[in-house]
Amino acid sequence: MATPPETDDTFRDPGGFRDVRELRNAHELRDADEFRDAELLRLDQQICFSLNAASRAFGGVYRVLLKGLGLTYPQYLVMLVLWEHGELPVKRIGELLRLDSGTLSPLLKRLEAAGLVHRERSPADERSVTVSLTDAGLALRDRAGQVPRRLLAATSLPVEDLGALRALLDRLTGALDAAVLAAGADG
Repeated sequence: MATPPETDDTFRDPGGFRDVRELRNAHELRDADEFRDAELLRLDQQICFSLNAASRAFGGVYRVLLKGLGLTYPQYLVMLVLWEHGELPVKRIGELLRLDSGTLSPLLKRLEAAGLVHRERSPADERSVTVSLTDAGLALRDRAGQVPRRLLAATSLPVEDLGALRALLDRLTGALDAAVLAAGADG
């Protein structure tokens, strides 16, 4: 069988694999138990570190891009949810963003102080607070439209690659959530 031509996937990793396909094939043949402990404990083998480093790099780019909007990245996420869904209970915003109320409440207070959102207790249930956009919050959406385009340019990756990466990360998140649920059921 002919060796596939070298592509942009070519890299030299510490395990000696030539390209992504070769690494993928090797991992299909041996599972994590077959790795030596020394390999498993290398920083460059930690997916969580790579994800954290990428997240911090994204944070740096977002800090620059959002400065003109007067938003932090977590505030921007809240605004994205409200622009997409409209008025929502705080609990639902937290679910969509995977944030607890202790993290979300101060964000909402700051957005309300900035005049971008309005919080109101539900007359039917005093425990429930609904968040809606103000006119200023709605108007900010137009100015925020350039943020995703500029972020895309900053990655230097094709849209297709970013879509595939997002899909893979969504699968990873689902698998990890399932693992936590299973571990909770066991223990």
